[in-house]
Amino acid sequence: MENIPVCYDGVKAYDTSRPPLRQPLPFTWILGLGSRLMMLGQPYRLEKIRMEGLKPPYILLSNHMYFVDFYLQFIATFPHRVNTIATIDGYYRRPFLMEWLGCMCKRKFTTDVSLVRSVRKVLHQYGDILCMYPEARYSPAGTTAILPDSLAKLVKLQKVPVVVLLHHGNYLHTPFWNYRQPRKVPLYTTMTQVLTAQEVQEKSVGEIAAILRQALDYDEYRWQREQGIRITEPFRAEGLHKILYQCPHCGAESRMESKGARLTCAACGKTWEMDELGQLRALDGETEFPHIPDWFQWERSQVRAQLEAGTYQFADDVEVYSLVEPWKFRKLGMARLTHDAENGLVLQGSYNGRDYCICRPPLSMYGLHVEYDYCYLRPEDCVDISTEDDSLYCYPVRPNVVTKLSFAVEELYKLKKKRPATLP
Repeated sequence: MENIPVCYDGVKAYDTSRPPLRQPLPFTWILGLGSRLMMLGQPYRLEKIRMEGLKPPYILLSNHMYFVDFYLQFIATFPHRVNTIATIDGYYRRPFLMEWLGCMCKRKFTTDVSLVRSVRKVLHQYGDILCMYPEARYSPAGTTAILPDSLAKLVKLQKVPVVVLLHHGNYLHTPFWNYRQPRKVPLYTTMTQVLTAQEVQEKSVGEIAAILRQALDYDEYRWQREQGIRITEPFRAEGLHKILYQCPHCGAESRMESKGARLTCAACGKTWEMDELGQLRALDGETEFPHIPDWFQWERSQVRAQLEAGTYQFADDVEVYSLVEPWKFRKLGMARLTHDAENGLVLQGSYNGRDYCICRPPLSMYGLHVEYDYCYLRPEDCVDISTEDDSLYCYPVRPNVVTKLSFAVEELYKLKKKRPATLP
C-alpha cells in the first residue's frame, strides 16, 4: 500500500535532525533547584550505587512512569549538564525552550539516523550526560515496557559508561490510567552505574542487552506489596479498566468499568476490588489474577493467540489531530484506521481536499504510543501514529480499544521478526 502524506499547504514539518545545543549552565541550575522546589512536600529518597568518582560523559537510562520522573532526573544529575531525548509533543508550544534546554526531538517509534549524530555530539563533543527514556512511553501496568533492539547497539557504539535511573513509587503515585488523581506514596529512586566504559568495550551487544534488561526490570505492584505501602484513597481503582479491558471470567472485551476501588465487567457482572496493597480480589467466585500485571500479560497472550490463529483484525473510524510542527495541533477530521497482520497500521483520510494514506508495516513499528487521557487534546483514549515528518493522534469511535491495539502492534512485530513467512 502506497504512503501518501497529509497535504498541509506549505506548513513545514519540524526539523528533528537539527543538532542539539549544549545546555547553558544557568539552565542547569534552574532545572536542578527548581526540581527540588517542585518536590517539596513529596517524600522521596535518592540512592546512588557504584557512582563514586563517575563524571560525564555517560548515558543515563531511566524508566518512565509520569512527569515526576523528570524532576528526579534533574535532582539526580545536578550539577551536570544533561541533553534529553524528547518527543515532539514535549515541544508543544515551547520548541525554543526545549532546544535551549538541550533536548533532542524524536517522533515515537520511527527510525531517525540523525539521532545517532546528535548522541555522539552530546557525549563526545560536549562531554555531557545523554538521558534517554528507552520505554518511550509511560508504563501502563507498572512493569517494564518493551525496549528497542537498537538500545544495546547504541551503547556499544558510544563506548561510555551507562547509568540506570530506576524509579519506584512514581507509577503508584500517579498511574498512567488515572494521573489526575495523585495518591500519597513515598518515592524511591536508585541511580546505578551498570556498565563502565571498559565493560562496554569488553562485552558483546547481546551481553549488554541482557544487562540493560535486568537493570530496567521493575514491577510496581510487587514493590508496593513488598514495601507494605498502603494506598487508602477510595478512588484507587478508577481508570484501571483502561488497561484491564478484557474480562477473564467471560472473555468479553472493552466492557470493563471501574469506580472507587472496584472493577466490574458490564457483560457478566463479575466484580473485583483493589485492596490497599494493590491486589485484586473477586467479590464472588475465583480471583483469576490477584496481581494486576498478570492480568495485563494474560490479555497480551490472548492477542498473540489471535494473531497466530489468523483471526485478529482491527478497524474503526477515528478522529485525527496532527502535530506536524509543535506550535499547533491540526484537526484533520474523521479517518479510517485498520490494523492486520499483512499491512500493519493503515490510516486513510482526507484533508484540504486531498486523500492521505499513512502506512506503518508490521516490522516498521515495535511499539505503539497510547494516551488514556491526553492532556493536550481531548481527555479520552487515543494512539499516536508517527512518521519521520508527522505525528497523528487518532481517537477511535469504539471505547476502550487502544490497549489491545498496542498489544497487537508489539506482538505482531515479534512474530513477524521471528518467522515472517509463516504468520497468517
